[in-house]
Amino acid sequence: MTPADFAAWLAHMGLSERAAAEALGCSPSAVGHMRRGINYATGKPVKIDRRTALACAALAAGLSPWRALA
Repeated sequence: MTPADFAAWLAHMGLSERAAAEALGCSPSAVGHMRRGINYATGKPVKIDRRTALACAALAAGLSPWRALA
């Protein structure tokens, strides 16, 4: 997932950075870093990992967290 893909996901979902952070279980600043592709503190590029990309896809599909069937 690229920063442009992440920004498109945010727009598609209609989420603010704060709401996206809550949904993804990270900080609003982490969402901002992913959206821009740059870590503000270091100036280094930010890589969006596969787990985050899959979480974004799951949220877009309306899936809830995994629960084992008893």
